[in-house]
Amino acid sequence: MANPPMRVVPVAPLPSTTVAVKPQEPWVENLNLNLMCRECKEDPPNIVEDFSAGDTICGSCGLVLGDRIVDTRSEWRTFTNDDQNNDDPSRVGDGANPLLNGAQLQTDIAFVGGASAKSRDLSRAQNKATHDKSTKTLLAAYKEIGSLCDGIGIPKNVSDTAKHLFKITVDENAFRGKSQETVIAGCIFIACRQCKVPRTFREIFDLTKVSKPEIGRVFKALEKFFNGRNEKTNAAIVEAGGIVDPNGSGFNASVESTTPKDLCLRFCSQLNLSQKCTTLSQDIAIRAETTGDLAGRSPISTAAACIYMASHLAGEGKSAKDVSIVAGVSDGTIRNAFKLMLPNKERLVKPEWIADGRVDFKRLPPA
Repeated sequence: MANPPMRVVPVAPLPSTTVAVKPQEPWVENLNLNLMCRECKEDPPNIVEDFSAGDTICGSCGLVLGDRIVDTRSEWRTFTNDDQNNDDPSRVGDGANPLLNGAQLQTDIAFVGGASAKSRDLSRAQNKATHDKSTKTLLAAYKEIGSLCDGIGIPKNVSDTAKHLFKITVDENAFRGKSQETVIAGCIFIACRQCKVPRTFREIFDLTKVSKPEIGRVFKALEKFFNGRNEKTNAAIVEAGGIVDPNGSGFNASVESTTPKDLCLRFCSQLNLSQKCTTLSQDIAIRAETTGDLAGRSPISTAAACIYMASHLAGEGKSAKDVSIVAGVSDGTIRNAFKLMLPNKERLVKPEWIADGRVDFKRLPPA
């Protein structure tokens, strides 16, 4: 039997589809280190650090994944109240003090009361062997600077700056022959200016008992020394191909001198004056310097006269005697400066303060 003829059915062509090829991203190395258990393969992994054994263990199956891990916790748990005979088991020690010389890694043999004679001899021999005269001098100077700054409420950053300045002078033997107290007074004065906590020569004199002329002389010498040192440092940086920071990280003694505005803030605080009176006194001090009404007067006298005027304008009148006690100048000096300011009182106060009625010239005392 003949086979029937095969019928061919035409197949419609498939619609052409365009497949968007995603651009290949550049290869980037994965720097994240993920520790995973090769048995459990949990994500996130359940990893336990056993510091007592020094092992890294999988918390699910107990497989040890690593050993000899470093224990970053504190070495001891110290309970001071339960400590007997002041015996602290911690062997870590204090951090290095950048204000002292050397690595400061020496071992100290302690000697307490009741110890044997052998311990006393060992402690004495160790002290003689590691005795450093320069370190002893620095520690004594730092203690004096800290006590002087704490005596008048100077912030700690000023105290640290003064200590660093003193260390520079000691390291370079810049002021051999000068008394230590004089150099300390000059360093405190410069540190106060650098940290924007200005103090006058008179205040430093009252603090250190170093005469004002001597403080002025040592300040000029310190200023010359530190500026010369900064110039040498900057020249070395340029010679090495570096760029000198315009703001400078060095200790520049040639900072702006104390202005009456700076003193007004502190004196008003000591007189318990309001913020309104403080702002007014500072504004008067700035305008008095601009107009030249008190040209030739010291910053202390100018600040005292501005506070005296501002307190009366704001209705918080303080007598010249009260201001003189805080400022350290005579009340006659304050009145004389006030007389020079009185004829130009309208120019020393902002017009908006007068328009708002926040100040009243009728409250001013007679010249």
